[in-house]
Amino acid sequence: LETTLNVRVPNSLLNLGLTQEEIQRRVSEWLVFSLFSEGKISSGKAGKLLGISRLEFIKLLQTRGIAYINFTAVELNEELEK
Repeated sequence: LETTLNVRVPNSLLNLGLTQEEIQRRVSEWLVFSLFSEGKISSGKAGKLLGISRLEFIKLLQTRGIAYINFTAVELNEELEK
């Protein structure tokens, strides 16, 4: 299930060669990164929202230069069980 929102972006962003799909993907990522950074969602939930695994989400954070510092007790236990 999806909802369509109108997002205004400067034409200069489009001049950088970004496609509508790329902009949509990046806006979705940014929103999820923001919610994760604010502690509103876990890394597992963040991954699910982006359609990737928790580990892939953590790697994406690293790729985007966003630190993944805080493990919750549940996440730490899950990592240690692997």
